[in-house]
Amino acid sequence: MRLKGKRIGFGMTGSHCTYEEVLPQLQSLMDEGATVVPVVTPTLVMTSTRFGKAGEWVEKIEEATGQKVIDSIVGAEPLGPKHPLDCMVVAPLTGNSLSKFANAMTDSPVLMAAKATLRNRKPVVLGISTNDALGLNGTNLMKLMTAKHIYFIPFGQDDPLKKPTSLVARMSELLPAVEAALEGRQHQPVLVENK
Repeated sequence: MRLKGKRIGFGMTGSHCTYEEVLPQLQSLMDEGATVVPVVTPTLVMTSTRFGKAGEWVEKIEEATGQKVIDSIVGAEPLGPKHPLDCMVVAPLTGNSLSKFANAMTDSPVLMAAKATLRNRKPVVLGISTNDALGLNGTNLMKLMTAKHIYFIPFGQDDPLKKPTSLVARMSELLPAVEAALEGRQHQPVLVENK
């Protein structure tokens, strides 16, 4: 119970192909005693894909955590002043949301929760999943890698030959990345071979 008494925000953005890999990580945090506060973007709520129908993932997240998802900016804002988190995880973090976060744009509940957590000088742990991390979004990735209180789940290229600019976090490393971030350090190695 290494996270007993900790309130961990868990934000999910629109990388639908990684939800299946991310969902068990909610349980790993709770198994260590954390209370998980789920926060989702409108994309997760409203978009049907080959990976699931609109709203289906919300049901799975609420069932897993026993909590209603926060799905509005207004709902996420109190995570700063009134109901602070000990840590905020964003996994998966799309390239679109990565770009906005790196440039201080707050247009989704997940980004509001992350900003609110940074405001309190608490760690934000990012699990990237983007086809553009080694492309135009590379400067945004590096900006976040050098920012205070921002940490990463180890990541690597998921398909270097077919998708050379794509990076995906190794979601199985989420728990140790959160534990390290709560101690003020980056879980290493941050660059990994992604199989």
